[in-house]
Formats: sequence, C-alpha cells, structure tokens
Amino acid sequence: MSALKPKHQRLVLLAIALVAIIGAGLLASYALRNEASYFYTADQIAANPPKPGELIRLGGMVQEGSLSTLEDGVTVAFTVTDMKSATVPVRYTGILPDLFVEGSGVVADGRMDEGGTFIAEQLLAKHDENYVPRELQDMQQHSADETLKTLETSQ
Repeated sequence: MSALKPKHQRLVLLAIALVAIIGAGLLASYALRNEASYFYTADQIAANPPKPGELIRLGGMVQEGSLSTLEDGVTVAFTVTDMKSATVPVRYTGILPDLFVEGSGVVADGRMDEGGTFIAEQLLAKHDENYVPRELQDMQQHSADETLKTLETSQ
C-alpha cells in the first residue's frame, strides 16, 4: 500500500486540529456552565425567582432603614430594592465594604435560599462618578484652590 499524498496528509491534520479545537471549546463550556452568574434586579427576582442554590448576582439599592447587624456581630441583614416596589431580603457574613451604606448601590454575588432570602458571598458597593476617597479629598481641595489662585492672578 502507498502512503497518503502530502495534500491528503494536510487535510487529515487540519480535520484532526479542527475536531480538537471544537472538543476543547465544548469541554470548557461544559466545565464553566455552573460558574456563570446571571445578573438580577429585585423586580426580576420577584417576577421569576432563580432556583435555590443557583449562583446569581443581585444588583440594586440598599433600602433606607433596612440595615441591621445580627447577634453574632459579623452578619448583617438588609433589603435590596429596585426603587419601585420589589425588594429582596439579603444576609451577608463578613466585612462590609467602606462605601456600603443605606441608600447606596450594591452588587452582591450569592445564592437564594429556600425561604427566599439572598445569601450574599461577596458585596460590592457602587458609587457615583463623583466619588473621591477620603485620602484624596484634601489633595483635590488644595489643587482646586491653587487653580483658582492661578486664574485670579492671570486676569
């Protein structure tokens, strides 16, 4: 028997490489299927609640007057709202972000429990575009004063 012609060898290698790439992509998507977290707002959870235990991301505003620390001292309970009518009770155990306050935005990663409470594993406090860290507030004020003096002297 004769060996394959070089042209046919390249086609066979190309077919094997293509099958390997497709197989790797399918394997990666299968492995990551449970790691994807879907973003929900309070009204979306009220309308179509996710399955208990499913990893999701909840976003909204911390409802005024809802923040409380539980007996253990490290667990906090609060309510996330969409600022309309829907609310979701949330429980988080851990250190709160510095910017986390009532009335501020929050994004939480976690899972719903059987009772309809969102158990947060990670909290991210959202801030507006005008946020300046405390450490830089004095520096920013000093810079603004210098700019104002420069403008006054140039006129």
